[in-house]
Amino acid sequence: MNKFSISLFGLLCALVYSSAEFTAEDCWSLGLNKANLLCSSCDQLGKYGLNDLKDHCKQCCHKDENADAVKRYPKARLEVCTCKFGAYPQIQAFVKSDKPDKFPNLNIRYVRGLDPVIKLLDEDGNIQEVLAIEKWDTDTVEEFLRTHLIPPEELEKNDKTDYLKTNMV
Repeated sequence: MNKFSISLFGLLCALVYSSAEFTAEDCWSLGLNKANLLCSSCDQLGKYGLNDLKDHCKQCCHKDENADAVKRYPKARLEVCTCKFGAYPQIQAFVKSDKPDKFPNLNIRYVRGLDPVIKLLDEDGNIQEVLAIEKWDTDTVEEFLRTHLIPPEELEKNDKTDYLKTNMV
Protein backbone atom coordinates (compact mmCIF):
# COMPACT_ATOMS: atom_id res chain seq x y z
CA MET A 1 0.00 0.00 0.00
CA ASN A 2 1.22 3.50 -0.70
CA LYS A 3 0.91 6.47 1.67
CA PHE A 4 -2.11 7.86 -0.16
CA SER A 5 -4.14 4.65 0.08
CA ILE A 6 -3.22 4.22 3.76
CA SER A 7 -4.31 7.78 4.60
CA LEU A 8 -7.46 7.41 2.50
CA PHE A 9 -8.28 4.17 4.30
CA GLY A 10 -7.65 5.86 7.66
CA LEU A 11 -9.90 8.78 6.72
CA LEU A 12 -12.62 6.41 5.56
CA CYS A 13 -12.38 4.42 8.78
CA ALA A 14 -12.62 7.61 10.84
CA LEU A 15 -15.66 8.82 8.92
CA VAL A 16 -17.37 5.47 9.06
CA TYR A 17 -16.55 4.91 12.73
CA SER A 18 -18.19 8.21 13.67
CA SER A 19 -21.58 7.00 12.42
CA ALA A 20 -23.69 4.58 14.45
CA GLU A 21 -24.04 1.94 11.75
CA PHE A 22 -22.12 1.50 8.54
CA THR A 23 -23.83 1.85 5.20
CA ALA A 24 -23.52 -0.89 2.60
CA GLU A 25 -20.95 1.22 0.74
CA ASP A 26 -18.92 1.77 3.93
CA CYS A 27 -18.88 -1.95 4.60
CA TRP A 28 -17.95 -2.73 1.01
CA SER A 29 -15.01 -0.31 1.19
CA LEU A 30 -13.83 -2.22 4.28
CA GLY A 31 -14.07 -5.48 2.36
CA LEU A 32 -17.31 -6.60 4.02
CA ASN A 33 -20.56 -7.41 2.26
CA LYS A 34 -23.35 -6.04 4.44
CA ALA A 35 -26.02 -7.80 2.39
CA ASN A 36 -25.04 -11.29 3.52
CA LEU A 37 -22.71 -10.89 6.50
CA LEU A 38 -24.02 -12.71 9.57
CA CYS A 39 -22.93 -11.60 13.04
CA SER A 40 -21.92 -15.16 13.89
CA SER A 41 -19.21 -14.84 11.24
CA CYS A 42 -17.81 -11.79 13.07
CA ASP A 43 -17.46 -13.92 16.20
CA GLN A 44 -15.17 -16.29 14.25
CA LEU A 45 -12.58 -13.55 13.46
CA GLY A 46 -10.67 -14.19 16.69
CA LYS A 47 -9.74 -17.68 15.50
CA TYR A 48 -7.79 -16.09 12.66
CA GLY A 49 -6.15 -13.29 14.65
CA LEU A 50 -8.46 -10.65 13.17
CA ASN A 51 -9.96 -9.20 16.34
CA ASP A 52 -9.15 -5.68 15.09
CA LEU A 53 -11.87 -6.11 12.43
CA LYS A 54 -14.51 -7.35 14.85
CA ASP A 55 -15.98 -3.94 15.75
CA HIS A 56 -16.34 -2.97 12.09
CA CYS A 57 -17.73 -6.39 11.26
CA LYS A 58 -20.36 -6.08 14.00
CA GLN A 59 -21.50 -2.75 12.51
CA CYS A 60 -21.92 -4.37 9.09
CA CYS A 61 -23.56 -7.66 10.04
CA HIS A 62 -27.11 -8.94 10.28
CA LYS A 63 -28.23 -10.75 13.38
CA ASP A 64 -28.54 -14.46 12.72
CA GLU A 65 -32.32 -14.76 12.63
CA ASN A 66 -32.72 -18.48 12.92
CA ALA A 67 -29.42 -19.39 14.54
CA ASP A 68 -31.20 -21.63 17.03
CA ALA A 69 -33.35 -23.16 14.30
CA VAL A 70 -30.36 -24.47 12.32
CA LYS A 71 -30.51 -28.24 12.36
CA ARG A 72 -27.15 -29.77 13.19
CA TYR A 73 -26.05 -33.31 12.47
CA PRO A 74 -23.44 -35.56 14.08
CA LYS A 75 -22.12 -36.90 10.75
CA ALA A 76 -21.92 -35.98 7.08
CA ARG A 77 -20.78 -37.74 3.96
CA LEU A 78 -19.59 -35.98 0.80
CA GLU A 79 -20.11 -38.23 -2.21
CA VAL A 80 -18.54 -37.52 -5.58
CA CYS A 81 -17.15 -39.31 -8.62
CA THR A 82 -13.47 -38.64 -9.32
CA CYS A 83 -14.20 -38.89 -13.04
CA LYS A 84 -16.30 -35.71 -12.69
CA PHE A 85 -13.64 -33.67 -10.89
CA GLY A 86 -12.96 -31.82 -14.16
CA ALA A 87 -16.54 -30.56 -14.20
CA TYR A 88 -16.42 -29.59 -10.51
CA PRO A 89 -12.96 -28.12 -9.84
CA GLN A 90 -14.08 -26.40 -6.63
CA ILE A 91 -15.28 -29.70 -5.16
CA GLN A 92 -12.03 -31.35 -6.25
CA ALA A 93 -10.06 -28.53 -4.58
CA PHE A 94 -12.01 -29.05 -1.34
CA VAL A 95 -11.59 -32.84 -1.35
CA LYS A 96 -7.85 -32.72 -2.18
CA SER A 97 -7.10 -29.93 0.35
CA ASP A 98 -6.61 -30.18 4.10
CA LYS A 99 -10.09 -28.72 4.72
CA PRO A 100 -11.83 -32.10 5.17
CA ASP A 101 -9.39 -32.83 8.02
CA LYS A 102 -11.07 -30.03 9.99
CA PHE A 103 -14.21 -32.17 10.12
CA PRO A 104 -13.45 -35.59 11.64
CA ASN A 105 -17.15 -36.47 11.42
CA LEU A 106 -17.10 -35.92 7.62
CA ASN A 107 -16.58 -38.96 5.42
CA ILE A 108 -15.73 -38.68 1.73
CA ARG A 109 -17.01 -41.46 -0.49
CA TYR A 110 -16.23 -41.86 -4.17
CA VAL A 111 -19.26 -43.13 -6.09
CA ARG A 112 -18.88 -43.78 -9.80
CA GLY A 113 -20.90 -41.43 -12.01
CA LEU A 114 -22.36 -39.36 -9.14
CA ASP A 115 -22.54 -35.58 -9.18
CA PRO A 116 -21.31 -34.14 -5.86
CA VAL A 117 -23.74 -34.31 -2.91
CA ILE A 118 -23.54 -33.94 0.84
CA LYS A 119 -25.57 -36.36 2.91
CA LEU A 120 -26.31 -35.35 6.49
CA LEU A 121 -26.58 -38.31 8.84
CA ASP A 122 -27.87 -39.01 12.33
CA GLU A 123 -25.80 -40.75 15.04
CA ASP A 124 -26.62 -44.17 13.64
CA GLY A 125 -25.56 -43.23 10.10
CA ASN A 126 -29.10 -42.94 8.71
CA ILE A 127 -29.47 -40.33 5.97
CA GLN A 128 -31.52 -37.34 7.11
CA GLU A 129 -30.91 -34.85 4.28
CA VAL A 130 -29.25 -34.89 0.86
CA LEU A 131 -28.00 -31.69 -0.81
CA ALA A 132 -26.64 -31.24 -4.33
CA ILE A 133 -23.45 -29.16 -4.18
CA GLU A 134 -22.42 -28.91 -7.85
CA LYS A 135 -22.34 -25.12 -7.85
CA TRP A 136 -20.68 -24.66 -4.45
CA ASP A 137 -17.13 -23.41 -4.04
CA THR A 138 -14.68 -24.64 -1.41
CA ASP A 139 -15.53 -21.86 1.06
CA THR A 140 -19.26 -22.58 0.76
CA VAL A 141 -18.72 -26.28 1.48
CA GLU A 142 -16.56 -25.46 4.49
CA GLU A 143 -19.02 -22.87 5.86
CA PHE A 144 -21.94 -25.27 5.38
CA LEU A 145 -20.16 -28.03 7.28
CA ARG A 146 -19.16 -25.63 10.04
CA THR A 147 -22.80 -24.55 10.37
CA HIS A 148 -24.56 -27.92 10.06
CA LEU A 149 -22.14 -30.42 11.62
CA ILE A 150 -21.98 -30.81 15.36
CA PRO A 151 -18.36 -30.16 16.39
CA PRO A 152 -16.57 -33.37 17.45
CA GLU A 153 -15.81 -31.96 20.91
CA GLU A 154 -19.56 -31.58 21.56
CA LEU A 155 -20.14 -35.15 20.40
CA GLU A 156 -17.40 -36.43 22.72
CA LYS A 157 -18.87 -34.50 25.63
CA ASN A 158 -22.24 -36.13 25.05
CA ASP A 159 -20.66 -39.60 24.74
CA LYS A 160 -18.82 -39.22 28.06
CA THR A 161 -22.06 -38.57 29.92
CA ASP A 162 -23.78 -41.61 28.42
CA TYR A 163 -22.62 -44.38 30.74
CA LEU A 164 -24.04 -47.11 28.51
CA LYS A 165 -21.74 -46.00 25.66
CA THR A 166 -18.66 -45.48 27.83
CA ASN A 167 -19.15 -48.61 29.96
CA MET A 168 -18.45 -46.56 33.11
CA VAL A 169 -20.22 -47.23 36.40
